[in-house]
Parts: sequence; C-alpha cells; structure tokens
Amino acid sequence: MRSRRDFLKLSALLGLTTGLMKTTTAFAATKKQAEAIVVSTWEHGLAANEAAWQILAKGGRALDAVETGVRVPEADPKVRTVGYGGYPDRDGKVTLDACIMDEHMNCGSVAFLQNIKHPISVARLVMEKTPHVMLVGEGAKQFALQQGFKEENLLTPESEADWKAWLKDQKIQQINIENHDTIGMLALDAAGNLSGACTTSGAAYKMHGRVGDSPLIGAGLYVDNDIGAATATGMGELMIKTVGSHLVVELMRQGASPEEACKQAVLRIARKLGDYAQFQVGFLALNKQGHYGAYGIQPGFNYAVQNKAGSKLIDGKSLLGAKA
Repeated sequence: MRSRRDFLKLSALLGLTTGLMKTTTAFAATKKQAEAIVVSTWEHGLAANEAAWQILAKGGRALDAVETGVRVPEADPKVRTVGYGGYPDRDGKVTLDACIMDEHMNCGSVAFLQNIKHPISVARLVMEKTPHVMLVGEGAKQFALQQGFKEENLLTPESEADWKAWLKDQKIQQINIENHDTIGMLALDAAGNLSGACTTSGAAYKMHGRVGDSPLIGAGLYVDNDIGAATATGMGELMIKTVGSHLVVELMRQGASPEEACKQAVLRIARKLGDYAQFQVGFLALNKQGHYGAYGIQPGFNYAVQNKAGSKLIDGKSLLGAKA
C-alpha cells in the first residue's frame, strides 16, 4: 500500500510533468509562430537582406538565406570592404575571410583566401564536406578549386589605384565608417531557427597575412539556437581579444536584450582600452524571439533590417554618439 508521502511525491511529479508538457507545448507553439527576419551590418546590408529575404519569405532555411545574402556584397565591386573589389593589403593582394554557422552549431570558415570571389560559400562547404572548421591560405584555395570555384583576379582598377596612392605615404587607416571591413548577417527563419554569416576583405592595407575577427567563430560571429546570435564589425583585433560575439550571446542568455548585450560588450572593450576614442567596434544581435539591437563605440554604425513589414536602415546607438 502506498503511503501518503508516496502519494504526495507522485502528485508533485505529475505536476512537474504537466508543467514541462505545458512549457514544451508553448515552446512548440512559439516555434510555429516564429516570424522570419534578417538583419545585417552597414548600408550594404540592405541589398544583402533583400536577397536573403527571398528565401525566408518562402519558408526557407536561415542558413541558406545568410549565405545567399552576403554573396551580394561579395560580388559587388562598389562595396570596397567585402569580396571582389575590396581594398587590398599593403602588398596589393586582396585577401578574404569568412565564416558561417547554423542552428546546430555546425560552422565553417576560411581565412587569407585569395582569388576566390565567394569565400562564404567556400566556408559553408568546409562546414559540410570536411571534418574541419577552418581552412586558410593556399589550402583553402586548393579546396575551393576542388569544389568547382574558379580562380579570378579580385583587384579592380579602382582598388589598385587607391592602393598605389596609399603607397606614397603608407598611413595606417583606422577602422571607422569608411573602413569598416565586413558584412555580418543574422537570420531567424519561420521554423524558429537561427543562422549567421560574416565575410570581409579585411582592413585596408593590412599586413600581408593578417586575419581579423570575421572568420573566427565566437569573435566575429556566434549562433546559439536556444538564445540568439551576434556578429561584429570594426577593429577585429579587439573582438578577438574579448571573443566579442560569444560575449554578446552569453549576455543575452543572462537576460539582456540584444541592444543591451551589445552595449555591455562595447563597454567592456572600452574599459579595457582606456583610450577608446580612436577605435570603432560595433555589435549587432538577434535573439530567438526576433528582437534585434546594435551598439558601437563611435557613431556612424548602422544596420539593415528586413521582415514582412519591409526593409529599413537603422542608426545604431553608440558610446560616443548623441544617441548613447
């Protein structure tokens, strides 16, 4: 015969199970009701978002959306900080970095890749067709060629002319609104899943062989499908030192909104730097509920948003700006 104590234990267990079932049901309902959205860094994110939205609007996967989206600026020679036509390094070589991450924590990355127009697609194949996360340099190029990518010159006459002009005084360019070196894109699909992509030609006239944060999972991009996703722009070395995008996601895990998480990550970097006014660092975040936000050190960092309501460009708040 069961005692009253056993009965109470069983009742408590049943109550817990019922609660878990309700939570699971509510979560499932939330997933079904998810509204697709895509966000990306900088004004060139508008065109990138439009391409990504074509996939999301049809119920497509966030991973496909972010890859398709960032391929737009990668192929646009007018976007001087990403892909084809990007500013070269101090030796006149265009070197590209990119990474991609899906809802299952699968990720792929390439760094110091030359003569391949779409590093983001190479990064996805690293994720899907190799046991590795990152390939670099000549190895990344060989892999790309094996996968059917064609080798081509990425240095346009405009970028070459700018590089030759730079050679006359060789002043190191600060990474700011003119030299912001990346596009990071985050997407939430109708199934409630997150993915992200980040691609760049890196800082203008960098040392040959320099790699920034953009291809580094946790620094330039991070996705946790239970919580949210974040990407970064600006001086990559600072994001590497603080594992900045991972930090933003962890702050969201602790309850911070996307904007507040970005702000706290920026403040942490600023406190470490002391003299931070000469640098630009910006974070963009998207959480599981489709809320988004951004924050930077200096004003001028903007980001693009697209959902069923349409497309818009938003000026991010900043530590040194009037909207701080």
